[in-house]
Amino acid sequence: MIQDIGQHIFDREYSLRPATAEDYALCYVGGKVLLRRTGEHTWGLPRFADFPEAICPDMTAARHFFALDGVGCYLADPDPDEAALPDDSWQYCTYTQLRTVRPMEVAFAAITGAQLDRWYKSRAYCGKCGAKNEPSQIERALVCPVCGQLEYPKISPAVIVAVTDGDRLLLTRYADRPYRGPALIAGFVEIGETLETTVHREVLEEVGLHVKNLRYYKTQPWAFSDTLLTGFYCELDGDAEISLDRNELCEGVWVRREDLPQQENDISLTSEMIERFRLGLV
Repeated sequence: MIQDIGQHIFDREYSLRPATAEDYALCYVGGKVLLRRTGEHTWGLPRFADFPEAICPDMTAARHFFALDGVGCYLADPDPDEAALPDDSWQYCTYTQLRTVRPMEVAFAAITGAQLDRWYKSRAYCGKCGAKNEPSQIERALVCPVCGQLEYPKISPAVIVAVTDGDRLLLTRYADRPYRGPALIAGFVEIGETLETTVHREVLEEVGLHVKNLRYYKTQPWAFSDTLLTGFYCELDGDAEISLDRNELCEGVWVRREDLPQQENDISLTSEMIERFRLGLV
């Protein structure tokens, strides 16, 4: 999955250390992140030292996000002009493109930085009194200097649910999202709900089915939607007839294990759960 970066070290510790020329510059503009092509199929994060002087982001204004293999990753603001990039090896990639960027540690750092960038920009002002927020001096938070209100990064809990019926798995397709591949039942946890209650509610709402024997699988931070995903396998309980919520889904079908295609997407919890079922591991 996208957070599986092997022996590379992703350090989330909050730091006020100023950026240096050897640190990475995370540049975000218009739903895109700036990367550098390092090979035919590989990408890298640009360092401040890589930029020509005319478009180098201001290191004194850069904000520390995290570190990758001991190298600081900083939000570079303002973003360098796309038209002024040195050559074709520099490219602004969409967040959708990050699903295929390799190596995985570059994709993970870029999309996690995008999550923090969205949060900082959307929480510039205090939601309680309207004053301009300031970065905390002790933790990753924003502090209102007037009323003291604290804001922490937005993380929304959600579930991914693989519903099984013997050797059949329930696959769905979203009705109104850019991603058109096979999906599992998914949904956000509501106020006052447990994760287990969310599983039952989402399955019933989206496909009209009841489930039993919930089994926790694993979690995944999914920065594309500011989400912490929790995966569950569960079994059909009763009637197998599907009744779709057409506002959420355009398709819902039972697929036999032997008819499932091998999953080529290796970044998502959904794909991993489908592949485990296909291989008979569930």
